[in-house]
Amino acid sequence: MRIDYNKGGLLSSELIQLRRKESDANIGPKKKVMLVFPPDWYPSEPYLSLPTLAAFLRRAGHEVVQKDVNLEMYDWYFSADFLKRVLKRVPQQLDRLKRISRDRSLTEPETELQLALCECTRSRIAELSDQAEQAKAIVRSPDFYDAEKLEWAINIFREVTATISLVYAPARICMPPMETDLSYKIFMSSEVLEAVNDTQVNVYRDVFEHILRPAIEEEKPEIIGLSIVLRQQLFSTMTFCAMIKEAFPDIHITIGGNTVTRLRDVLPNTPRLFALFDSAIVYEGETAFLQLIEAIGTDRNFNEIPNLLWRDESGIHTSSVTSSESMSDLPPPDFDGLPLEKYFVPEPILPYLATRGCYWGRCEFCDHGEGYTAGYRTKKIQEVIEEVRLLRDKYHTRMFHFTDESYPPALFRKLTRALKEEKMDIAWTTHIRFEKSLLDDEVWQDAEDSGCKFLHFGYESGSERVLKLMDKATTTEVIQRSMELSSKHGVWNHVMGFFGFPGERYEDAKFSMQFLEDNKEHVHSIGFGTFDLSKHTPVAKNAEKWGVTYYANPEWDLALDYYFTVKDGLGIEDAERVFEEFEQNHYPGWDLKIFIREYVFLYVAHFGTNKLPALQFRIAPDEKDQALAKV
Repeated sequence: MRIDYNKGGLLSSELIQLRRKESDANIGPKKKVMLVFPPDWYPSEPYLSLPTLAAFLRRAGHEVVQKDVNLEMYDWYFSADFLKRVLKRVPQQLDRLKRISRDRSLTEPETELQLALCECTRSRIAELSDQAEQAKAIVRSPDFYDAEKLEWAINIFREVTATISLVYAPARICMPPMETDLSYKIFMSSEVLEAVNDTQVNVYRDVFEHILRPAIEEEKPEIIGLSIVLRQQLFSTMTFCAMIKEAFPDIHITIGGNTVTRLRDVLPNTPRLFALFDSAIVYEGETAFLQLIEAIGTDRNFNEIPNLLWRDESGIHTSSVTSSESMSDLPPPDFDGLPLEKYFVPEPILPYLATRGCYWGRCEFCDHGEGYTAGYRTKKIQEVIEEVRLLRDKYHTRMFHFTDESYPPALFRKLTRALKEEKMDIAWTTHIRFEKSLLDDEVWQDAEDSGCKFLHFGYESGSERVLKLMDKATTTEVIQRSMELSSKHGVWNHVMGFFGFPGERYEDAKFSMQFLEDNKEHVHSIGFGTFDLSKHTPVAKNAEKWGVTYYANPEWDLALDYYFTVKDGLGIEDAERVFEEFEQNHYPGWDLKIFIREYVFLYVAHFGTNKLPALQFRIAPDEKDQALAKV
């Protein structure tokens, strides 16, 4: 099933250009905009939304301040200053537990918390502060490439966040960040609103006061835009919005990003949540945000601004028009103003996007197309090379993450050849499908010579029956040969899949597991989970066809996926059991001490090999025998 990009009211590129000329002709005062990337995300590279918008707005003459609050938060977490604050909160937390104990007996977790708090002494916090600073120094220096030191640093990050969690309990602050839990339900707007005002668990209130509020006071922006990539970022984003509104009521706040687009039908029906911000931009944001900025403070009709939801005295409104971007009209991302030296890596990794939409666009489980109002588009290969060269030279880095949803095979061939011929001398990683058209050894020799080091492959399943159900249009023969070729040419392959696609049976899942085991020599790492029925996927939109029955709880207004049952094959609980079986019994060489994708990429680029036993928790017996034979 092809993605339906028709979201209605799409403006032509000619009309967009005309409106841009009209805007330029009636030029008003340039504005100051602050772009904010909120927690929680791993602080290993900038997220591309801010630099992309910054470049577009700066080209139009507006002043842009980029603020990666997520990065600055983690830099602050692992510092003596923050841990001193933790120490000060210990008595408050103990008093809270004491008050609870007067009304009832403490639960077992509360008793364990009480004991752990008593161990948070001044000397222990001082020790953790020193270790946290050492850990940051390791990940930002050549010591990063000593696997034992890097593993120690990551464990310290976990230990520090576990200690932080004690004083914000029952919230759980985690590293990796995606496991952070404020103890509220993210899929209910009522609970998000409660979390915003909960001074006990909401660490983002302190983050606002220490990081974002001083920046706003210093920069004095007229407009603040916040980018929400993951739904989990709603907690921090809504906290920031509420506190900005309270402290700086005249600033216009707009939100955008992947999650906002997926909630576009919901947000107009959540007036209490929408009251925390002034507008929201869905789909692609460059033209929409620029027109919004230039319309604020004028009498322009907001309904003429594409991709916009906005709030005024009469209610919440949705623009009747949409727009998409011409790739050739977009400038390269602008990272100026971001503290690249502070990311948790020894050398900067820059994200870069050459395409929008998905060239394949047929996977039945995927909702990537929901982010766009037009189909697949790409920059010309010479534009890509020129912009990557510009970024390489301007920011003095060789490391690039091409963040395209799935790199098109024709462009992959052109890119590898061009990078090789131009002697770009970069190392890069991207995301790709298993494609029959990429099975030539020459293609992979070009990839190796071009600096391709790490590829995320959409494996999904090793059962051809299930692959056909998904409309993946690939075969196990293509998958096997692709892994062999990437492995042969020194490219690390990370194989991503899941169990429980509607219609998948246990024997399909078992075959999928066995297929990887049989090819373990050429599979470097895996990332598996279970199928989620996301509301915008083709499966959810055609549930009857797939024998799927789902329940949309009306109280779960921010839910982006559903609980479901199936007529045939593995249900949710069955898929979880299969996943657990795979987790317990798979090839031990896939269990890595260092699982952060950017870190593995850097290791492969640094050591020039995709055989990195130092990253494994347990060296498999056959590899141990080979290692001993070399001694």
